[in-house]
Amino acid sequence: MEHPYLWFVKLFEATGSESLIHFAHTYPHILYTWVVMAILVALSYVSVKSLTMIPGKGQNVFELLVSGLEGFMVDISGEEGRWFFPVVGTIFIYIFACNLIGLVPGFFPPTASLNTTASCAITVFIFTHFIGFKYHGPNYYKHFIGPVWWLIPIILPIELIGHFARVLSLSMRLFGNMSGHELVLFILFGLGGAFFVPLPIMAMGIFVSFVQAFVFFMLSIMYFVGAMEHAH
Repeated sequence: MEHPYLWFVKLFEATGSESLIHFAHTYPHILYTWVVMAILVALSYVSVKSLTMIPGKGQNVFELLVSGLEGFMVDISGEEGRWFFPVVGTIFIYIFACNLIGLVPGFFPPTASLNTTASCAITVFIFTHFIGFKYHGPNYYKHFIGPVWWLIPIILPIELIGHFARVLSLSMRLFGNMSGHELVLFILFGLGGAFFVPLPIMAMGIFVSFVQAFVFFMLSIMYFVGAMEHAH
């Protein structure tokens, strides 16, 4: 799906550089990932540059978001899993911001590209097994072979397929939902005009953006907790 107008792609076109123009048209998900990162860094700086005992509006919003996510995660993982909250918390905020930016006319949601969602899924996959080795050392292999030795030929392939399928599941679920939602908005813009997108659809977009980020966040926690547990 070719977008009719993307602000930052047009900005790169204005430079007249063929290499920049090619990059912007070929990799809009990377370009808008940089935009999301810049927005998040700026918001974080503005919110925390003057931390006070009586928080302002920006500090309140960030504290509510972070404490809510951390409390939810600790309820699932227990206090022992609190140390990996920076990873899953960052994943949630990043994906949610990437989803939301697609609701702004002229902006492309990075999560509507399989490259972005796959990179997030691979990060979760690698960190899952890092946790497994951190907690169990070489004995982590017992998670993959089952309770008795004669079941290894059956359990091992199933476990390996299941773990690698997580990457496909996480990336395709998020990509499919966000690219589908982007396509719906694209059609509505074409039918109703750039300034006449039905508000209920935009409201649903905010809800979908949150749900997809939260599902990714929750599944990541479950995978991390599974790696922490002892093999049965």
